[in-house]
Amino acid sequence: MTRTATVERITAETKVLVELDLDGTGQAEISTGVGFFDHMLHQIARHGGFDLRVETVGDLVIDAHHTIEDTTLALGTAVDKALGDRKGIRRYGDATIPMDEVLVRAAIDLSGRPYVVHDEPELAPYIGPLYPTSMTRHVWESFGQTARMTLHVDVLRACRPGGKADAHHVTEAQFKAVSRALREAVALDPRNAGQVPSTKETL
Repeated sequence: MTRTATVERITAETKVLVELDLDGTGQAEISTGVGFFDHMLHQIARHGGFDLRVETVGDLVIDAHHTIEDTTLALGTAVDKALGDRKGIRRYGDATIPMDEVLVRAAIDLSGRPYVVHDEPELAPYIGPLYPTSMTRHVWESFGQTARMTLHVDVLRACRPGGKADAHHVTEAQFKAVSRALREAVALDPRNAGQVPSTKETL
């Protein structure tokens, strides 16, 4: 069974191409024009074990919002499309990921019902010149909506007591945690081969 998807999203603000293979080896070709976001998408590929190609041309002369949003919407759509009828998947996945002083937990249910809960502390407004830290919540909301998943992302520890949160570490740990949880959730379960993992018989 091939679990791949190609998604194009073209608006007056952006042009996005996403190619995804859920059963890849973590290879990635990423170009969005937003360096830190590229780095985060590489995390999704490597730690999710997905092959991922992303090419986005956006209106960065305005800001990075449309580029990040539309790329994430296309990525979530690609996940949904690659999953097909979702037969045989584990459905649930979770991961608790440390990154130095930071600890993040992510939990996923590929339920077909979009619902996102995101909890992180206040961070510096930007990582690098283009990535607004306020976009991280919007990334998870956009991803959960189009991938049709329930997604919880919680920053359990952002810094040492009395310290100041490192926005880079806090954000990257979230992407790594979501990637590992997604890797588990999309994995095929041999005990559930050919079956939808729900008593409803549909997701």
